[in-house]
Amino acid sequence: MNDKVKKSKSVKRSSARLAAVQALYEVELSDSNVDDVLIEFQKTRWNTPQEEGDEDRDTSPLAAPDKQLFTDLLRGVSKRRDELEGIMEGGLSQEWSVDRLEAIVRIILMSGIYELYIRQDVPVRVVITQYVDVAHAFFEGPEPGFVNGVLDRIAKTLRADELTKA
Repeated sequence: MNDKVKKSKSVKRSSARLAAVQALYEVELSDSNVDDVLIEFQKTRWNTPQEEGDEDRDTSPLAAPDKQLFTDLLRGVSKRRDELEGIMEGGLSQEWSVDRLEAIVRIILMSGIYELYIRQDVPVRVVITQYVDVAHAFFEGPEPGFVNGVLDRIAKTLRADELTKA
């Protein structure tokens, strides 16, 4: 696989992670059905070009996401929410609880934990870097560092073997 194809796949996966976090946030805030949000993203957010005179409509300048990864993240995180929050609780310091986290931070962490826990094909460092980047898309403050620390602690538990090889 040449470098251009690898970069294209990587960009699509990054875009899928960001879109999945946005979709999961939408599901949480609106109490929408996961499949309805999935369909809405596919129909209106990725395939509809901005028309002339429609400058107010929000369109994404991001690359088209890897739809398979997006779907896996959206459905998987939603399905395993309680389990992922339990794992997250173990990665938080004593002064933090899952309930105390901002919704978007909680969703970013759940998505990262899902990949660490379920998607063993994705290297730990890639997962952590990707979700720190997602956090940077939403926050300019300490939140990306917080995401990094929590995911790193959880990775040391879930994938200790991989980290000792590195």
